[in-house]
Amino acid sequence: MAIKTIILDFGNVVAFFDHRLTTNRLAPYAGISADKLHALLFTGVLAEDYERGQISAADFLGQVREAAQLTCSDEFFKRAWADIFWPNDEVISRLPALKNTHRLLLGSNTNELHTRHFSQQFEQALAHFDRLIFSYEIGSRKPESAFYQRCEQFADCPPEECLFIDDLPANVSGAHLCGWNAVVFRGMQDLQIRLAEFGI
Repeated sequence: MAIKTIILDFGNVVAFFDHRLTTNRLAPYAGISADKLHALLFTGVLAEDYERGQISAADFLGQVREAAQLTCSDEFFKRAWADIFWPNDEVISRLPALKNTHRLLLGSNTNELHTRHFSQQFEQALAHFDRLIFSYEIGSRKPESAFYQRCEQFADCPPEECLFIDDLPANVSGAHLCGWNAVVFRGMQDLQIRLAEFGI
């Protein structure tokens, strides 16, 4: 069956990112080690709650400030947190051609501050997508089935006509469980081969 809708992840597919940039910027203002700060910011319940939209950006910042004993300003934190992305030019250059033949969705585990920043930084690239689906707006994260089910509402086709592209095998497995075609992104050269296998 022909693929009608392609769903791409954002981080490490459309754009690259490095969480360590944030940690390195904030570490001089923290009362805990850089490793503990990194774990606080990007692993565990607090980070997941923020990506699900269960807490606001202000609540997240406040909890991080208290737990890490941060002394920087809120504005410094927001800049340090958000400015971590750079383009994957090979994928971005392919978006116009994909848009000409397929419905395009972006499906990303992300939070309010990151989205606010990269939506402006990558405004032209993101304009190729028919719909942007962010975990913090829909209350679920990949690989939870609810995330894929929400994407299906905007896919405009059955699951077997969807192709999902993500850099994390666990997220690809989650898509398979929902009946989607899905591939792990391992670079543009490999992706071109996989797309060709689906007649794209």
